[in-house]
Amino acid sequence: MALSRDELKAAILEKATNAPKPQLYVKDFYACDPEAKPREVKNAANDLVKEGKMTFWSSGSTTMYAAKGRAKDEENR
Repeated sequence: MALSRDELKAAILEKATNAPKPQLYVKDFYACDPEAKPREVKNAANDLVKEGKMTFWSSGSTTMYAAKGRAKDEENR
């Protein structure tokens, strides 16, 4: 049974907060709900960014997601 949108967002946020790596690819969140389509997972992650709970992080060649406050700030090294 697929998770609801709110349950999926909670699972994504939990994974982003507890993952060993601070930045994650959207594909890393697919395991949060194997029954959800990739687009549904991406939309849920984007909703979390809009809500201010997560942030985008870019290496210059790819965009990743990070829980608010976990992303490494390249300018502050």
